[in-house]
Amino acid sequence: MGFALRAIEIMAIAFIALLGLLALAGLILFLIDRSQRGDAIRRNYPVIGRFRHLFSELGEFFRQYFFAMDREELPFNRAQRDWVGRASKGAGNTVAFGSTRNISVPGTPIFANSAFPPLNDMYAKTAPLEIGPHARMPFAAPSIFNISGMSYGAISKPAVRALSKGAKKAGVWMNTGEGGLSPFHLEGGCDIVFQIGTAKYGVRNETGGLSDEKLKEIAAHETVRMFEVKLSQGAKPGKGGILPGAKVTPEIATIRGIPVGQDSISPNRHPEAGNYDELLDMIGHIRELTGKPVGIKTAVGSVDGMEPLFEAIDARGAEHAPDFITIDGGEGGTGAAPMPLIDLVGMPVREALPRVVDMRDRHGLRDRIRIIASGKLVNPGDVAWAICAGADFVTSARGFMFSLGCIQALKCNRNTCPTGITTHNPRFQKGLVVEDKIDKVAHYAQAVIKEVETIAHSVGVAEPRQMRRRHVRIVQADGTSVPFNRILPSYNPPEAAE
Repeated sequence: MGFALRAIEIMAIAFIALLGLLALAGLILFLIDRSQRGDAIRRNYPVIGRFRHLFSELGEFFRQYFFAMDREELPFNRAQRDWVGRASKGAGNTVAFGSTRNISVPGTPIFANSAFPPLNDMYAKTAPLEIGPHARMPFAAPSIFNISGMSYGAISKPAVRALSKGAKKAGVWMNTGEGGLSPFHLEGGCDIVFQIGTAKYGVRNETGGLSDEKLKEIAAHETVRMFEVKLSQGAKPGKGGILPGAKVTPEIATIRGIPVGQDSISPNRHPEAGNYDELLDMIGHIRELTGKPVGIKTAVGSVDGMEPLFEAIDARGAEHAPDFITIDGGEGGTGAAPMPLIDLVGMPVREALPRVVDMRDRHGLRDRIRIIASGKLVNPGDVAWAICAGADFVTSARGFMFSLGCIQALKCNRNTCPTGITTHNPRFQKGLVVEDKIDKVAHYAQAVIKEVETIAHSVGVAEPRQMRRRHVRIVQADGTSVPFNRILPSYNPPEAAE
């Protein structure tokens, strides 16, 4: 009995001591909050005012998991993320009872099924498509859906390794992003598109210009199939890439040719390409030097602003044209960008893509310049719409990030990504098991391709690229839908007449 009483006394003393410490801590916080001058809420409501900041910080996560409906969130809603999650696991993506999508929302695409689709043994299948007929080594690209540019530096080593090996398994290409070619891109043996950003990472000389010798070294890799000259991207048109110094490790610094631990800010454009004629000179030089197809990536600010490019091509001849043009929508993503640019600058891909396609076709370059669509196209319906609009290929970055396990924590720029995808902190990288993610990357790519082929089969064509604007209807403000080719007729005369 005495022992029990003694234990109770000790517990009581400990409890009183704890209350005393809490009271002391509260008093200290009260004095700090009352005396500080930077936060009016904390000054007027000491201690209690701190909860406002806490709830604001946690609010985005509570909304994501508890309060937002399946199709409400931005930039990607739960329904989109869940589809990628199921697809990456190789699980069936069939659903029961009925769709949760509100098909009366203006802009919603609705595909027009055929009354007599091909029989199952004539199921729609994707055929390879050649890019760069005037290059010494054209590329017969096998897949309509591929991995968009994500630099090593913006994403982690295990993420690059998983994407490279997953891309090889799925038969899709992987774009390096502007951060240069790392050994981890090459590790998987997949087809690679080397992106040349405005800072020329990986192919820069001592003054930051383009190094012919380094270009030749990159082109010597058999799996590097094409080069993409990045003019701008949808998330930050008019501003170069931003890599925080915390992510510039010695290894990344060596690959890029920049100082360790310092913020790396790319120029807002290529200094040697101040107009379209100079850009065509640059493209021709790289193509001649490497022997491989060369294209451009750009966000579109004005369709009229693209017209001089095609006029310059007309003046020189089709052989001088870029082999492909990647159209990145203003809704595209990035690791770090100023909010005004990410929110307010650049045409959406759903507006820019069909207009650039029509411009290409009016100039008679349909079979010469391939169009690649990029920008928030992560599900089969998105990809199928882009093909109907005239894209030859579609690329996605954030879709593949979801396949790696991205939870949309919105911490890509802080080196604290909890899933290990966009961080170089070994603690967080441990969560990304490469061997597991390889299959998930491959399954996701294969699922998108298969379901786009399913849509193509339903509308009655034998290959996804045979889909046209007449095969998709766009919901209007009054809830009715209109064939896309009536809203924006294709230049193609036979199709326009139909």
